[in-house]
Parts: sequence; C-alpha cells; structure tokens
Amino acid sequence: MKKIVIVLLPVLIFAVTGLFSCKNQKGSDDQEKIDIQGIEELSKEIEEIMYPIPTSAEVIKMLTELEVGYMVGVSNYVENVKNYTTSKSKAINLGVYGADLSYATLYNMNQDVIIYLDAIRVLANDLNMSDLYSQELYDEINNNYDNRDQLVNILSGAFDNTFGFLNENNQHSQALMVVAGAWVEGMYITTHISESVFHVEGIVSVLLEQKKSFELFINLATQHADDPAVKEILDLFEPMKKIYEGIDTSLTEKNVKDITREIVLIREKLVS
Repeated sequence: MKKIVIVLLPVLIFAVTGLFSCKNQKGSDDQEKIDIQGIEELSKEIEEIMYPIPTSAEVIKMLTELEVGYMVGVSNYVENVKNYTTSKSKAINLGVYGADLSYATLYNMNQDVIIYLDAIRVLANDLNMSDLYSQELYDEINNNYDNRDQLVNILSGAFDNTFGFLNENNQHSQALMVVAGAWVEGMYITTHISESVFHVEGIVSVLLEQKKSFELFINLATQHADDPAVKEILDLFEPMKKIYEGIDTSLTEKNVKDITREIVLIREKLVS
C-alpha cells in the first residue's frame, strides 16, 4: 500500500499540473493557479498515516524466501509485557511484538501468533487503541495461512493503522517509538537466524535493505528531535548510524558482526 501511495502522489501532482497547464492555454488566469499548498498538505496527511519504512512483515517475508528456519526463542519473551509501564516503553515494545507477530505468522507458528497477539493487545489497550488488534485481526491471519502475500498485507495494514492512529491523535513521538521497536526487532531476528549469519545466502541483501529503512527512520525522527523520547532513541541509534555510514553497496563479514553486536546492545535497552 505504501508503494502505491508513493507512486500515486507524483502522478497526482503531475495530473494537477497538467490540468492547469491546459487551462492556461485557454486563458483563465483566476482558475489556473496550482494549489501547491493543497498538494503539500495532502502529501503531509499521507505521510502521517502511512508507515514510513518497509514493515517488519515485509522484512520477515524476505527471510522466508531465503528458506531459513524458524528460530524458537529469538523473539521477545511475552512475559516481559508486564515490565513496560511507561508510554514510551509500551509503544516501543508494541513495535517489537509486532515484528515478533510477523515472524510467527509468516512461519505459520499458530501458538506463537496467539501469544504475541495477546501481548500486543495488552499494550494496545494501555495505549487506547485496542480496536486495532481485535479478534478480527487473528481471524484474518487464521483464514490466510496459505497466502503469504496476503498475510504481509494484513500485518502491514496493522502497522499502518497503528502509525496512523498515533499520528492522528498527535502522538508523533509514540508513533516513532513503534517504528523504532519494530525495526530493531526485525534486525535482531535477521541477524540471529543463524550462528554464522554472514554465510546465509541472501542475508546481506536483507541487511542492506534495512540500511535504507534505518536512514529513512533517522531522517524522520530528526524532525522531532526536540522531543526527549525521540532524542533518546536517536542517541541510542548513533553507533549504528556510524556503522551504516561506512557501508556502501556491499557488506563484509566484519560489517555484519558490527551490526549484529550493536543491534544486540540497542535491543537489550529497549526490551529489558
């Protein structure tokens, strides 16, 4: 859905521009002005309701396509949900558990799907958005177990809805916390699918894709750096930023080890 919006927005702008260009030829000055401000406002509205980076469901789908097995115990423990008492920690770990739910769902681990949905519901209820993670979501997942693409759409839709709900309710910091938690957990799962992850064919491509996502998140979060919670996340991500700044279009085994080491340190601070 994000890709459709990203494609359609320039098309919309082009269409509006072309429309008024045609009117210019007909000589109607008062009706020929392009409402650039209106277009910019539309763009901003779209950005606020659409999850800003590829969701963890899309990342996990890449792992399933590499045919790597499901790692029991790599996800965040559901028992930890009781430890999250602040709005910040709840939002972060809503994102973390969202990634874990994606992992369990796309590997058809039904029992894990149930327990991660339960953990998510606890946090979502505390954040006043329990309707987004109702029984209906589980039913949708359950009815589409054999359709991986549809599962990705369902899960990505849940991420979109969460991000949009928080932004529409002026909870921009919490929206960014959800994105940060999901990104970190997706990276943690990616770097822990094997004891020698660098030698898993195709994994480097996944990690390079995550570099783009990371940079998008940093750019977005920097716009809200005056918020203490966002500033804290940016500071926590600073070492990872330096690692990625030294990477171009390929990864060495050292790069992968550096990324893996740093993501462990970041995750420990988020989920503990």
